[in-house]
Amino acid sequence: MSHLARARNVFAIELAALKAVRAALDANFDRAVELVVAAMGQGRKLVVVGIGKSGNIGRKIAATLSSTGTPAVVLDSVDALHGDLGIVNEGDVVLALSYSGESEELIHLLPALKRFGVHLIALTGAAKSTLGTHADVVLNCRVPKEACPFNLAPTSSTTATLVLGDALAMAVMDARGFKVKDFAQRHPAGAIGRAMLLKVSDVMRRGDRSAVGPTTLTVKEALLVMTRAKSGSVAVVDRRGKLVGVFTDGDLRRLMAQDEQALTRGLQAVMTPNPVCLRDDALAAEAVRIFNERNIDDLIVVNAKREPVGLVDSQDLPKLKLM
Repeated sequence: MSHLARARNVFAIELAALKAVRAALDANFDRAVELVVAAMGQGRKLVVVGIGKSGNIGRKIAATLSSTGTPAVVLDSVDALHGDLGIVNEGDVVLALSYSGESEELIHLLPALKRFGVHLIALTGAAKSTLGTHADVVLNCRVPKEACPFNLAPTSSTTATLVLGDALAMAVMDARGFKVKDFAQRHPAGAIGRAMLLKVSDVMRRGDRSAVGPTTLTVKEALLVMTRAKSGSVAVVDRRGKLVGVFTDGDLRRLMAQDEQALTRGLQAVMTPNPVCLRDDALAAEAVRIFNERNIDDLIVVNAKREPVGLVDSQDLPKLKLM
């Protein structure tokens, strides 16, 4: 088997594994979400525990939960028996990961955890294992086979466990009414934090750097306005100063390719009416979303009266570390 064929084979096996785990989802998933939501409502936390590869996956799941509003900590299975159990409080929810459900270090920990009066959710591929029988809820992540050619190295099973953990985190987030503003509070640094804490008014070009012109301008006059503003577009306004269209340098190139008199045309006839725009009090994240979804270079910013007050240029976003 070639390297490329092996890679495609791994993808095929792991995709099939995810489909199998998705098909096995049942009412236990609802019960798991309800347990976590109820515990969070009482000011409790979620404790994630696992060993080996399951422990690595558990750390990522815990990070995802914490970043989406569900306080989660990681408990090392070995260190727990030597004092770290102090992190567990009555009423917490323990999310225990073990594909076999028989990991020795984890099994030894179960009696001690139960004495704390916690709820136990098991992510395992063996519902009738020791872990499964001790759990209040079992989330089955059993896969048909590993992507390893010897069916030994945890591959499909770890992928399925990770995705099941992501599904739990997203369902809990939704059930708890977690909002974008809550997400921003937990990500104050990096591109995510900047995009969600900054407003469009904080990043837009304004004043002389934002080209605005009336519908009565000719294309040639509009180009002068754009040149002075060093902008690739001009926001076109009516007699009341409200946004009615946009004319871009791309529009100019297309127009000149088919019209020898392009420069003398009035903006009203050649502009793009009702252009995409954004309110000045919107989050910068919304501007990023629009640029990702639309094939545009400039985004006009308007106030509550639909008057152009600025411009967001897609070329500015990388410099602002927003993309």
